[in-house]
Amino acid sequence: MSQWCKLQQLDSKFLEHVHQLYDDNFPMEIRQYLAQWLESQDWDHAAEDFSMATLLFQNLLSQLDDQYSRFTQENNFLLQHNIRRSKRNLHNTFVEEPMYMAVMISKCLQEERNILKIAESTNQMQTDTVQNTAMLGKVKELDAKVTNVKNRVIEIEQMIKNLEDVQDEYDFKYKTFQVRECEPNNMTQDEYKKEKVQLHTMYLQLHSKRQDVLHLIATSLPVIENTQNALITEELVEWKHRQQMACIGGPPNACLDQLQNWFTSVAESLQQILQQLKKLEELEQKFTYEADPITQQKKGLYERTWSLFKQLIQSSFVVERQPCMPTHPQRPLVLKTGVQFTVKLRLLVKLQELNYKLKVQVQFDKDVSEKVTVKGFRKFNILGTNTKVLNLEESNGSLSAEFRHLQLKEQKNVSRSNEGPLIVTEELHSLCFETKLEQNGLLIELETTSLPIVVISNVSQLPNGWASILWYNMLMDEPKNLSFFLNPPCARWSQLSEVLSWQFSSVTKRGLSSDQLDMIGEKLLPNGCTPDGLISWARFCKENLNDKNFAFWLWIEGILELIRKHLLFLWNDGHIMGFVSKEQERILLKEMETGTFLLRFSESSREGAITFTWVEGPANDPSFHSVEPYTRKELSAVSLPDIIRNYKVMAAENFPENPLKYLYPCTPKDNAFGKYYSRHKDSSEPMDVVSGGKGYIRTELISVSEVHPSRLPGPEALLPMSPEEFDQVVQEVTSAEIMMCTECTP
Repeated sequence: MSQWCKLQQLDSKFLEHVHQLYDDNFPMEIRQYLAQWLESQDWDHAAEDFSMATLLFQNLLSQLDDQYSRFTQENNFLLQHNIRRSKRNLHNTFVEEPMYMAVMISKCLQEERNILKIAESTNQMQTDTVQNTAMLGKVKELDAKVTNVKNRVIEIEQMIKNLEDVQDEYDFKYKTFQVRECEPNNMTQDEYKKEKVQLHTMYLQLHSKRQDVLHLIATSLPVIENTQNALITEELVEWKHRQQMACIGGPPNACLDQLQNWFTSVAESLQQILQQLKKLEELEQKFTYEADPITQQKKGLYERTWSLFKQLIQSSFVVERQPCMPTHPQRPLVLKTGVQFTVKLRLLVKLQELNYKLKVQVQFDKDVSEKVTVKGFRKFNILGTNTKVLNLEESNGSLSAEFRHLQLKEQKNVSRSNEGPLIVTEELHSLCFETKLEQNGLLIELETTSLPIVVISNVSQLPNGWASILWYNMLMDEPKNLSFFLNPPCARWSQLSEVLSWQFSSVTKRGLSSDQLDMIGEKLLPNGCTPDGLISWARFCKENLNDKNFAFWLWIEGILELIRKHLLFLWNDGHIMGFVSKEQERILLKEMETGTFLLRFSESSREGAITFTWVEGPANDPSFHSVEPYTRKELSAVSLPDIIRNYKVMAAENFPENPLKYLYPCTPKDNAFGKYYSRHKDSSEPMDVVSGGKGYIRTELISVSEVHPSRLPGPEALLPMSPEEFDQVVQEVTSAEIMMCTECTP
């Protein structure tokens, strides 16, 4: 049985987690259609190999073409439309970065396996148990509240039907009595009195039933209000917070389907009460009397019910997916002028009668009047289709609208000054979405706002723009606070460290360990890295890092880019220690066997670079050597595993040799990196096969370091090293790429 089939057999509480894995970047319908094919591919390898990712990306598009052909044969027009749209979106999003797609699919399949393990195992990890129990407890509690509301409305409906029957019977008997009363000979005096008593008894019964119905409605409205407040002030607020965290790399945001079900159920209940009050009004028109409770209470009950319905509808209008350029799916909320971006809206109250009834219009910086006074603040026009209609057909049954082709263009008639208090990437803007709903002759105005966005005009501004998005969403939950960076607050290290780890886990399979975070924290907090240590915005993004000519965030950004393009597989395997100081590096290597080395990122490269340091000599008197860091330029020519395999140290009168033997702490080099070598070093292929039968000498690029003989190991040459000497060696040991003959023709 396929993994996908097993998942579909799970209880709804586990399926909710499955829903969270898929969105429009990779729709669940594709997972459904191509289940067996997706599960048979090696996405883990593709996530680390650009060529493999490109091949699988093209194969995926071909699979979608085959699926489209099947739908064509079945004359299923709607599914044809959906599959074409999905293919187009996938192509636009991943055509230049197929490894992003491979990473995403790999993560989805792994998360599915985790969900299956959780469902099948009774011995879950304690933290997962607590979280799942708390989540399921809240779900059950809200389910019970919503069910109680629905049961009350059903009870009101039954009581009104019973009231109608009693009123009809009373009306019939009363009119019959009036006719007989006009003809006294038809009734004796006793019969007359008896019928009059019976009518009065029915009247009292009718009056009592009217009171009972109105009392049940009046007592049900506070119950509905309580449930509604729980949805709006707790569940919806929590979802919006999770969405903020997901935007900056945090855990995947929970899908809205469960929240939509609750909102819709409460809205339907309020609609039914409005209809029930209308029915009571009809009964009142047929028969009323002095002190009629319907006459006395209907207006107040109607106004309160309508007010609750209006509040629910207005709160249910949300930005389901924040503005994002398809070219940078992992950097939402940073928009470049002239580049199309997408944004998706949803109405959580899914009522069929609202399909195609709500026309949404988007405005840019609607409520930004106080910001215009800030010197140099830019203005923009929105280009593209700025109106959409909410509909149920294009979004798997939710009442949604997706803007796919919006662009921003700066208004050139507004002068830009460099003397303003905010730089371009600190300016916060917003998109406002408005629509109107006419219901029962009354108008409800709906409005929702995106999270603050940063608008850039050049892709080189993207890192700083993303830093602003990180800082804002880490510290602020008020989407209309566009003046945030006029006085940005400090962040606690406990907050920032988590967000920094997310930056790595969102583009790779590994976040940052506590040791790695400690080293990073020491750079930002030189007086001591503590959870409550405060880091200013300037320290994070604007001030030069210690004695370097670049800021802390640009250093991290360069490393992230280096990992993503050249070191992804090594990082995912945990082979790169990465963030470790030179002092800590010595402590770790001091007791290790000669030839033990570790990989760390350069602290002096803005663009991102990696180096390795190895230890030589006895534990009581070791020497340490570091190679000049490798940048993107070198790693584009030769992969790091091949550099490590072929690395040589050479000095006068010494034969070149590779000093790297064990990856810290004790993993043989070939065991750690062997599977990533471009080809096996000891190839058994005949020369004419290897060289294509042309008799050429086979060559390869290797790294060779030239050092003074005193820096090489040996009893006669081993010298103790001070920290100052260590830094000098780092300058002396430089990498060079040379062509070496590795095999010759016989």
